[in-house]
Parts: sequence; C-alpha cells; structure tokens
Amino acid sequence: MANNSGNLHISVCYAEPSAVWQRALTLPTGATVQDALRESGLQAAFPDLDPWGQGVGVFGKLCQAETALADGDRIEVYRPLSFDPMVSRRRRAEHRRAKATAARNGRARPAGLL
Repeated sequence: MANNSGNLHISVCYAEPSAVWQRALTLPTGATVQDALRESGLQAAFPDLDPWGQGVGVFGKLCQAETALADGDRIEVYRPLSFDPMVSRRRRAEHRRAKATAARNGRARPAGLL
C-alpha cells in the first residue's frame, strides 16, 4: 500500500478459541511492533496475557519487539496450541490403518476410533 501521509496503517490481532480481538491503528512512520502493541490496548483488554510468551509475528513470521513496521502490516499475538499436533497425527494414522484393515477383512471399523 502506498502511503504518502507519513503514517502507517496497521492492525493488531489476537485470536482466542471463541473470538478474535482486532484493532486498527495509525502510527507514525518508524514505529515498531512494541509501539503498536502498546497503542493497541491489548494489555488493557487482556491483563494476564504476556504477548511475548508465545510469540508475536507480522503476517505469520515471528518477530522481535524492535522490528520496524511497514504500512498495511498485521501484527499477530500468538497463543498456545489447543492440542498436540503429534498426538493428532498419530490418531489420524490409527484411524486410516483401522479403516483399511476393516475394508480388507470385510468388517466394520472398530468402535472408539474416529
């Protein structure tokens, strides 16, 4: 986005399991990620949240507090995963294996698997 006003138009977002918190900001050129987090009101909305605990990124790329912003950037505050991806992968593999075995043997798949 071209911006001739000397200001940056950015957004700060934090996704909770049930909702998304998002703020649009206008900051002076040369602002950093830390400046944006401070101005966004994130700390007031989530007093117990340490944004740097799980990480902060710009468009999905992890960044540091002193990272300079560009016009149109979206700052994302990350949260812990709600499940372990390795456990999920193992469950999917078990499910596929059980389904394939049942198909070969002409039986219905075992109860308890997804």
